[in-house]
Amino acid sequence: MTSINSGDGSTGLVWTFEAGKPAILTAPPFEGIVDACKWLRSTRPQITAGLHEYGAVYLRGLPVDTVDSVGLVRDVLIPQRTPYREKATPRSSFGNDIYSSTDLPPSQPIRLHNENSYTLTFPGLLMFACLTAPEEGGATPVADCRRILRSLPAELVERMRATGWLLTRNYSEHISLDWRTVFASDSKEQVEQYCVENLISCDWDDADHLRTGQLRPGIIRHPETGEEVWFNHLAFWSSWALDPDIREALIDEFGPGGLPFETGFGDGERLTQEELEVISAAYAEATVREAWLPGDIMLVDNILTAHGRDSFRGDRKIVVAMGDPVDIQACRPTIAPAAAGL
Repeated sequence: MTSINSGDGSTGLVWTFEAGKPAILTAPPFEGIVDACKWLRSTRPQITAGLHEYGAVYLRGLPVDTVDSVGLVRDVLIPQRTPYREKATPRSSFGNDIYSSTDLPPSQPIRLHNENSYTLTFPGLLMFACLTAPEEGGATPVADCRRILRSLPAELVERMRATGWLLTRNYSEHISLDWRTVFASDSKEQVEQYCVENLISCDWDDADHLRTGQLRPGIIRHPETGEEVWFNHLAFWSSWALDPDIREALIDEFGPGGLPFETGFGDGERLTQEELEVISAAYAEATVREAWLPGDIMLVDNILTAHGRDSFRGDRKIVVAMGDPVDIQACRPTIAPAAAGL
């Protein structure tokens, strides 16, 4: 383990680096959240520099114990908010644009991903805060997307660079979120207009179910550092990523084209099981994690870093806020986003 003191002493920055863990910045003692926010304002340039270098930064020792205190920290570190578009997993809202990280069952781990990689505008920064640490497990692992890109086979990277990736979604209250929840609207016309404006193809069936398709770049550059990254949900939503029994049951019930999510390369070819294993290994090799403690904050550069969730036991309350919106065109995508044929 390595600890580094930086600054002139007035800001009291103490960085800790340990193999297998993200960079940790330990805060000095504070009397309350107001003083802590003053310190964060003064150290924000160093925190941003740390984010650009490490991709994610743990802030430890802050007096954060309520949703309100999380909001105050968020307003310092991420003053420009990003709405949650094209919802994909159930979340609870605590108000003030602060949400549960996810409401999926504790036993279900969540694969690493970049938040909203499939939208045309996505959050550049994420902030996770621990209000209740789980009894066991429940870390929020992170992986450097620069490192993932470097470790993938050249032929797979070039295929993604040349064709991008496809996402197909089927919306149903029985197997996923329904379209009214995802698009926050009861109007088909409003949903169709959103799809036109956001380069998404859409089709309705006789049962009022919606199917959409979109082509997105899977390799982009960070708008500030210029570094190239692997940025997509290709493996995350591949049907091969499902538990085999669940995958078989869903295909038996809905057919291969009726799954809640399916992905493929932009040339129309679905991801194979072998390719999924290769991509998953690259994520695993780049992953670091730290056990949550109450009051911990983790700031994540959503372009440089993917995040996930480990399974856990016991109560766990990790909340998240999103901001610093980024337009995909600012990231020099290798292909242009487009609506995909269904």
